[in-house]
Amino acid sequence: MATWGLVVETTVGTGERKHIEAAVAALVEGAREDALAELERRARAFVPTHPMTPKRRRLFRQADGFLLVVDGAWQTFSTRFTVAELIDDSAAPVKEPDPEPVPVPEPEPQPEAAPRPDPVVRHDEDGIPVKPAWLGRADLP
Repeated sequence: MATWGLVVETTVGTGERKHIEAAVAALVEGAREDALAELERRARAFVPTHPMTPKRRRLFRQADGFLLVVDGAWQTFSTRFTVAELIDDSAAPVKEPDPEPVPVPEPEPQPEAAPRPDPVVRHDEDGIPVKPAWLGRADLP
């Protein structure tokens, strides 16, 4: 499955300091058409910081995306929206390979234990055990 970057290149600054800056707005996994649909949604909703008082706004469709041209009172500003397939990312988390399953050894047959004889319990004349059953048990407080 392909990963698509939604790249936004916009004009920032004014006058002689006006330049273009690019940023990846989002990553979309799936078909290119899905990425273009998401890009169009973002392009239509995009509100640039310049110009402060827009006079005209035009959105053009291109092969790889969209071009937004906004005319201001004194200058024109543009924003380019491009969809591009992500081929390599140096900051992507390294995917660790799945560990190989460890074979479970079959248990060795154990010889059957000989039945233990019941312990001899001594009783007094009335038939009451001399040593109570709970005496010496480690599981009691």
